[in-house]
Amino acid sequence: MLEMLGTGISTMLHFIMDNIVIINIILSLIIVFFERRSPQAVWTWLLLLYFIPIVGFILYLVIGQDFHKSRMFKAKEIEGEVKYAVRRQEETIYKKQLKLANPELDRFRDLMLYNLEAGSAVLTDNNDIRIYTDGKEKFRALIHEMKQAKKYIHMQYYIIRSDELWQEIEPVLIQKAKEGVEVRVLFDSMGCRTMHKKDWNRLKAGGVQIAEFFPALLGKLQLRMNYRNHRKIVVIDGRIGFVGGFNVGREYLGLDEKFGYWRDTHLCIEGAAVTSLAVRFVLDWNYAAKENLFLRDSLFEIPQYVRGGHDPVQIISSGPDSQSKEIHDNYLRLIHHAKDHVYIQTPYFIPDDSILDALKIASQSGIDVRIMIPCKPDHPFVYWATYSYIGEMVAAGAKCYVYDNGFLHAKTLSVDGLVACVGTANMDIRSFALNFEVNATIYSERTVGRLEAAFENDITKCKQVTRKVYDERSLLIRAKEQFSRLLSPLL
Repeated sequence: MLEMLGTGISTMLHFIMDNIVIINIILSLIIVFFERRSPQAVWTWLLLLYFIPIVGFILYLVIGQDFHKSRMFKAKEIEGEVKYAVRRQEETIYKKQLKLANPELDRFRDLMLYNLEAGSAVLTDNNDIRIYTDGKEKFRALIHEMKQAKKYIHMQYYIIRSDELWQEIEPVLIQKAKEGVEVRVLFDSMGCRTMHKKDWNRLKAGGVQIAEFFPALLGKLQLRMNYRNHRKIVVIDGRIGFVGGFNVGREYLGLDEKFGYWRDTHLCIEGAAVTSLAVRFVLDWNYAAKENLFLRDSLFEIPQYVRGGHDPVQIISSGPDSQSKEIHDNYLRLIHHAKDHVYIQTPYFIPDDSILDALKIASQSGIDVRIMIPCKPDHPFVYWATYSYIGEMVAAGAKCYVYDNGFLHAKTLSVDGLVACVGTANMDIRSFALNFEVNATIYSERTVGRLEAAFENDITKCKQVTRKVYDERSLLIRAKEQFSRLLSPLL
């Protein structure tokens, strides 16, 4: 049997090698005429297919397949209620009846309307937000809140590793399931590829429900690097919601020597915005688990909130199934609205032309544009492409920094101390178009002020990339930048 399989694979490889030119021509026709890609991505693929045909063909199989643009996730049972809430809010905003605590926020009404129209993102204004920038504090808070669960725990992470952090979380999930709490864990197949079947079986045996997003086709052989579910959401009883950059693994606690201290940003929200996070989780769960949790009214009951918050928040999401790029467009609109400053923290800075131009124009118009990236790569090609774009921003007058106290993984953009967009999306093309992401747009001087204070504190742990520093980079770094920049539409 194994000999027959080996012969079959060998025959297939010989066929591919013998017909690689024809295969490349067919792929080129598909890319140009049948897939809706940006011109930059089209040219990048054509160059790869023609100049390094075998490698280009393999890369196309792994990361090149286009995803159908029809919406994957349906919520028929709640669609009417959502549309009714959206229309009421639209009318309120159009008639200028929406009362905002700070009159300065009036200039962001168009962004609120866009989020309502494009993504049915209802604005809620009774939210209390806690900010976590340290992994140990975040997971300590998460485990504490999970232990208080009475009805359900919905957990979704891109990466889960079977290490000491998971060994703290797993017993809590199993114990709560034994107590009658409904526990669901949704994970991405690519991000959790280091987990073993026995790890998931322990959860199942303990009464925890499991769902896998985009499972591998052959065992652990994962050919779909694109269209990953990069969201990190935990919702507990509809009362508490967590969203942000931390995954589950020892490196996020700062225990990996390669990365050192891990600087990230995660939000804990209590208030009506948690319902939007709950809906987002259920949409993803329904697709992966092939069931319909929207029939379960008990999962969407409005609880009593302990903290009385006043932060207006819209939960926005985007992915390859969406017609619009909501997170990208929020970033772009916020940059256009800036009057004083724009602060950006991101591990990967590979903007498309619209965001790059907006940032350059803002900087050259006297806006204080500050961008912070890590000082070390976790993905080398992405890092050196990032550094090339940082060079452009430095030339445009922006203040750019490399975080020198470990690894920076935070994904935040804030404007004028008034509005911030925080969540799972990086400032790159992959997050804008290829991955499933979720962010919170926050309209609150109090909370955004705390985010910006953390940014300013991080500057004390950074080295600034001045024009002199950038111009003096080595020939090897210049070569890495140029090669990685060519691949940037695919990274």
